Amino acid sequence: MGETAVCLGTFSAVKTLWEVRIHKINEELQKEKEFRQRLLLVWEERAALAKLKEKVINEGGRAILRIEEEEWKTLPSCLLKLIHLQEWQLHRTSLQKIPQFIGRFHSLVVLDLSRNSIESVPKEIGQLTSLQELLLSYNRIKSVPKEISNCISLERLELAVNRSICDLPPQLSDLKKLSHIDLCMNQFTTIPSALLNMPNLEWLDMGGNKLQELPDAIDRMENLHTLWLQRNEINSLPETISNMKNLSTLVLSNNKLKDIPACMKDMTNLRFVNFRDNPLELEVTLPPCENTDEEEQQEMFGIDFMHMYIQESLKKTENVESCTSGPPPDTNPN
Repeated sequence: MGETAVCLGTFSAVKTLWEVRIHKINEELQKEKEFRQRLLLVWEERAALAKLKEKVINEGGRAILRIEEEEWKTLPSCLLKLIHLQEWQLHRTSLQKIPQFIGRFHSLVVLDLSRNSIESVPKEIGQLTSLQELLLSYNRIKSVPKEISNCISLERLELAVNRSICDLPPQLSDLKKLSHIDLCMNQFTTIPSALLNMPNLEWLDMGGNKLQELPDAIDRMENLHTLWLQRNEINSLPETISNMKNLSTLVLSNNKLKDIPACMKDMTNLRFVNFRDNPLELEVTLPPCENTDEEEQQEMFGIDFMHMYIQESLKKTENVESCTSGPPPDTNPN
């Protein structure tokens, strides 16, 4: 029995010793693995940074990161080494996410990430107080964060062809310098109140949405000179549209308009309109031009068409009223 106990004790001690050694070996192997991973990460970041530096150009006195048609689904943190950048121009890179560290690029003036696969905009973008242009068209963005309202220098905002945006946060009306907005080909059913409260807005494209009517308060966009509303479902125009004294371009093609309001004849600043492909009730043909050059320049559904349509519409209304009222009653008893 004694010998058996001694053997068992020796075996147990040897086993414990080997377990300790194996544990130490595993720890050393794990540390070596982690070291190699860190080393690999360092080399990958160095390689990525070197590649990014090759994409930086100086143009117009600005440091610009320009990447076209390369695979960059994510942006590495080493990009922070280029914190001096004033423009990002990344197109067709399959970028899926705007990094949260975007807010640390305080020198950014232009952020152009058009034609990628971005699904959301981080709230950190509101830290870019020097940003003048935010271009995110042709992505997969579903909503717009209210933090964009903190980009106090923003002058141009493009969110066209994201196909899912249906509203804007009201806080965007705080952007006093914003003058150009492109929201075409999304899911808007009405013009957002934020836009109506932007007195300095000059250019707006909401074509290819689902607008059915324009708000009566549309004239609050008093500095608007260009308004694109093509390919919507608009069936009537408010009388208040005639108060938009600065409006010079108005595109309403491919809608459901049955009439052109007579008040539009007083919009003397209008230089270009388009009513093509609307189910207008009156058929109006413009008189022939004196020469072929004028005829080629004539917009068949443009300004001349609009004025003639309104004129014919007023004539028709007068004729209907005249027929309805009839001759005055005969008061002579004889």
